Amino acid sequence: MITISLCMIVKNEEKVLARCLDSVADLVDEVIIVDTGSTDRTREIAAAYTEHLYDFVWVDDFAAARNFAFSKASMEYIYSADADEVLSEENRTRFLALKEKLLPQIEIVQMKYGNQLRFGTVYNFDEEYRPKLFKRKRDFIWEGPIHETVRLTPVVFDSDIVITHMPEQSHAGRDLQAFQRQTEKGTRLSKRLHNMYARELFLSGDAEAFARARTFFQQSAADVERSADEVTESCLVAARAARLAGDVVDFFKYASKVIAEGECSEVCRELGAFYEEREDYEEAVIWYYNAVYETTPILRRDSGGRDSLEGLIRCYDALHMEEESAVYRRELKERNEKDNEKDNEMGR
Repeated sequence: MITISLCMIVKNEEKVLARCLDSVADLVDEVIIVDTGSTDRTREIAAAYTEHLYDFVWVDDFAAARNFAFSKASMEYIYSADADEVLSEENRTRFLALKEKLLPQIEIVQMKYGNQLRFGTVYNFDEEYRPKLFKRKRDFIWEGPIHETVRLTPVVFDSDIVITHMPEQSHAGRDLQAFQRQTEKGTRLSKRLHNMYARELFLSGDAEAFARARTFFQQSAADVERSADEVTESCLVAARAARLAGDVVDFFKYASKVIAEGECSEVCRELGAFYEEREDYEEAVIWYYNAVYETTPILRRDSGGRDSLEGLIRCYDALHMEEESAVYRRELKERNEKDNEKDNEMGR
């Protein structure tokens, strides 16, 4: 049986920390909790589960904090958890079985991260594999009978363990502020973080958040070293920021760039909103319809669903076209009922 260190970084998690630890602490051999500046009862709660409680002065860098936590581990493997995660009884059993049977050559174990959509995360899918269990000290192995080389790619195992994500509140505001601080310092975001920043904005960004992000994404749209996907993301953010600011010229500049590369639900939804704001409801209907039925979303799933269906309903109401409005009300109701059924299934 392998030994495991649970490593966590926390701040003001008094509402959820005990719930998380109750579901996993007895499955591991060591609990390490790093506090980054809590002002509530987080430290008190953590102290009831472990003596390995450390302080880390926040430097606006989650990776630095997590690296510090990992440096305190002493077991064979490290399990990285967040305070708003929970292991159900079924998955506790799976976790224990994994601990008993894991082959020593496996260096990373991926687990399914579930319940994404219910709590408004930046992801457009409800489950995804994430690396969660890591071998603390890696063994370097030579490979190849001729021209031998050291194996650099880790041995990864996809487990059947599902971690339930149950945050008390959205982290969107905190995350957006972190992105804004990084870009205002001139940090070049990786492709992954670039995508997540754009998603976070479309999920929960208000006019102020888009205004603060506008310059960064305009520059990114003109950056020849960015991929085509990143340029599209940049143009979508820049287009919405321009629409919210009332800058018609910039709005069409960036919306047109997206359309030239291939339409998506987000740009159609933006055009629908643009014409609806100007009370050109007939034109708005065309774009909202395209958002729902003719294109697919790339940043925010609801751009091609609830958001644009509600736009269709508003426009047909404004046009006094009750029959058409009723059609889309029914569809919106059916979609909401399906989403509620999925939520109930996840909650059981």
